This record gives sequence, structure tokens and C-alpha cells, in this order.
Amino acid sequence: MPLHNINPSTTKAWKKLASHFKEMNSFSLKEAFKENPNRAKYFSIAFNDLLLDFSKNRVTQKTIDLLVELANEVQLNDAIDRYFSGDIINETENRAVLHTALRSNSENELLVNGKNIKPEIRKALRKIRAFSNKVISGDWKGYTGKKITDIVNIGIGGSDLGPDMIVEALQYYKNHLTTHFVSNIDGDHVSEVLKKLNPETTLFVIVSKTFTTQETITNANTIKNWFLTSGSQFDIAKHFVAVSTNSDAIDAFGIDPKNVFPMWNWVGGRFSLWSAVGLSISLSVGFEHYKALLDGAEKMDLHFKESSFNENIPVILALLSIWYNNFYNAESEAILPYTQYLTKLAPYLQQAIMESNGKSVDRNGTPVNYQTGTIVWGSTGTNMQHAFMQLVHQGTKLIPSDFIGYETSLYGLCDHHQKLMANYNAQMDALAFGKSKEDVHLELKTSGEGSAINKLLPYKVFEGNRPSNAILFKKLTPESLGELIAMYEHKIFVQGVVWNIFSYDQFGVELGKELAKKLLNKE
Repeated sequence: MPLHNINPSTTKAWKKLASHFKEMNSFSLKEAFKENPNRAKYFSIAFNDLLLDFSKNRVTQKTIDLLVELANEVQLNDAIDRYFSGDIINETENRAVLHTALRSNSENELLVNGKNIKPEIRKALRKIRAFSNKVISGDWKGYTGKKITDIVNIGIGGSDLGPDMIVEALQYYKNHLTTHFVSNIDGDHVSEVLKKLNPETTLFVIVSKTFTTQETITNANTIKNWFLTSGSQFDIAKHFVAVSTNSDAIDAFGIDPKNVFPMWNWVGGRFSLWSAVGLSISLSVGFEHYKALLDGAEKMDLHFKESSFNENIPVILALLSIWYNNFYNAESEAILPYTQYLTKLAPYLQQAIMESNGKSVDRNGTPVNYQTGTIVWGSTGTNMQHAFMQLVHQGTKLIPSDFIGYETSLYGLCDHHQKLMANYNAQMDALAFGKSKEDVHLELKTSGEGSAINKLLPYKVFEGNRPSNAILFKKLTPESLGELIAMYEHKIFVQGVVWNIFSYDQFGVELGKELAKKLLNKE
């Protein structure tokens, strides 16, 4: 069954929120914390090794209650049931949306077109495990009998961004294999990667559902030609594997059918790292760590599926985003992880969020009369404090921000980590509470700059009252990373349900491709 088709702006809750928004004009985070020093206790959710503290948002309990009322009025509970049960919620492409099934350990049947997909998923996982173990152990040999030393993932979009982000994030857990990613059709990009490789010891993973994606196949053929300058057509089977459904094209390329991994049309590209698209992750960190990533995601799935909305981390994050996007007219959100390992998280989430919810037509096929998808951007702390945080603190735009932190560092350099986390907490305090004219006046006076008070004072005032979420994990592990990514996936889903749009198609990607093909054909 399809999702319900409800324009959120016509609901009672939306109208109440619009009225409540006017009441919030004078809301001050500084005053809210002064009135209730324990505010963080009431606006926090703890789950597993994760704590979400959303107390530094422009909300009262009434705000949260009204946002939950909105979720109920658009029948979010029913939508979640359909999401997990395999209903065709991607209606425009006539597909189920079941990336959650890829990490499910449940033995319960899950039917797609009357067929239980769980056995296929388990079979694919066994194949990933066996293949990864063979390559990592050195049992898999190249055409000259040497062990594999390098892995190259050839893909684009969801076939690149997810695996690349995860491999970078889990560098601490990686094995002896070196993993590279080729995505852009820019010839300089692939040439730079090839410079680092030995054809005798490199394994290439081509990821393309149709095996026709222009960027991926162009790069794959360039790499194949480079390989054939030293190896033979017969040797391709030992150095190229595929994640695809196009058996004829794979066979013509020279890849052994035994080394083809499945893709399914009920998994969208930008949510596919949990499938065999994540083969390069398993090769890089080992299957056990890859499985821990999936298990962490499943824990978040169960939390999202089973928790009441006011205690549900993805739901609360989505509703807060809607509050700022649709009532404060905040057009963007910053993702700010305080670990260099997550340097590729923002680009990954840009695709996941903006490709999903960048829609201007509702599920009825009519133009929406409200804002939908937010612009997502960000970088790692503390680097970004010396870059764009000036705008977030003192600019004219309201930019809700997610600060992602970890209580413990991986290498145990305590002095570094204490300073890192001091900055993590200080940035959120500065955004929330700012610095008043009185504080600046006193600071200038006591610092001996009294003669310049009138000139400098307006430039040193921070108005504060700028919202942020503190997303704090115990430690960066494959499991906690799985929780983090699944958390954002479910946030996307909730936003799409409330905004009454189809989050899982991406027709906006196609027009530029079509025009590029026409231009190439003219040449």
C-alpha cells in the first residue's frame, strides 16, 4: 500500500505550530537555562552508547509536543510500518525501500513481490565474507601469483560516497590492504590513482547496477586497458569483480560469473553501502568489522521502529529540522563531527539528504507550498572553527548544527582529546549563550582597551540563541558508526513523510545526463 497523502500545512498541528512560532519570538536559550539549570536532562535521549542532547534548541516542551502531534497527524507510525514491511513507498519507481532488511538479523520473512528476500541477503553476506577472507588472507592471488595489496572501488554516487566515507571513517580498524576510490569521469582523477598501482597486486571492484553508468564504465574500461598493457584478457578474471545485475555486460568485460555480487531494485543507490556495494568496506576492514557496522545500524533501526516519538532520536532530529526549515526559514544545516575520521561524512550526507528530499512536488503530483529539503554542509572540528564558524556565530543566517563527538579517542592521546572535546562543548555553549554587550564592555575595560570600547564593542558581541544538537557516542567503532548513519537515514525518511514527498526517487539526477549524451552524440 502507498503512503498516506497529507499536505502538512493543512493539518491542525501545523497551524498550531505557526501560532506557537509567534509566541517563541522572545525565546532565549540563556533565559531558558537560567530558569531551568537541568534543562539538558529534560531534552535528552540516551540510547545504547549514544546520547542526543537537544536542549540548546529554540524549543519548549510545548514545541516538542506540537511537533509530535504533527508527526501523528501525518500518520508517521503507519509510514514506519510500511517502510519496514516492504510496501511500495517509492511509488514513482514502483519499488520497496528495504535497505533496513540488509542489516536485519531477524529470521522473520520479508516479502517483495511474494518472495522472501531474507535468504538472498544471507547468501550475499556469506559470499562477501568468503571473498573478503580469501583476499585478506592472501589465498586470492593475482595473475603472477602475487598476493593482492590494493583494492580499487570503481563507482559513482551511492556506489562510491558511502563505501569511501566508511573506509575513511574506519581507518583505525583497517588491515594491510590499501583501498582507493575512482568515481569522477575526470581522466586526471583515474590517472592519478593508476600511478600508485601495480597491476599484478591490484583488485578492482566495479560497482554499477546496470553496468552502463557512463562515469563508472568509462573509468572501468580505461583501467582495463591499462591492465591489459601487462596482463592478458584471460587474467582479468583474477583482478576484476563486479557488483551488478547486468550479466551479459559483465561477461563481455571478462569478469568471472562466480565473482559477481548481487544488487536489488529495492535498495536505492544512496542507501546501498549495507549491500554488496559495501564489498570494498569488508575488504578494507575485514568482514567482522563490516558485520558490526550492519549490526549497529540494525540497533538504530529497532530504536526508530519501536520508540515513542518523543523518545525517538531520528524522529526528534527530523522534527527539529522541520521546525527550523518551515517556521524559522533556515535553509541549511551544518554537520560538524569532532573527529578527523569523519571528514567525508558531510559529502556523504549531502547526497543522502539532498538527493532524497530535494523535491518540489508532493505525493499527489502537485507543487508544494512550503519548503522541503535542507542544504547540508559541514566539516570536522576543530578545523572548521578556523574556517566557516565565523558565519555560524555572527552571520545573518540561522544555521542549526549537529555536533558529533566521542567520549574516548582511539589512540588514547588524552591531552589532545581533552582539548578537542573542550572545543566541542565550548562551540555549542558559544552558539547558545553568546556574549552580551555588558560582558564585552567589561572584557575590554579590564584588558586595557578601554579607549577603544565604543569602537570595538559591536564587533565583539555574540547574540547567541543559535541552535545545536549534541550527538555524543562513547567511541568511534564500526557499530557506533552504523548507528550514526542509520540515524540520519531515518531522519531523512521522517522528513519526507511529513513533507509529503517521495524521498526515494531521484529524477533530478537524470536531465543533465540526458543532455550530456545528446551533446556527445552531436560531436
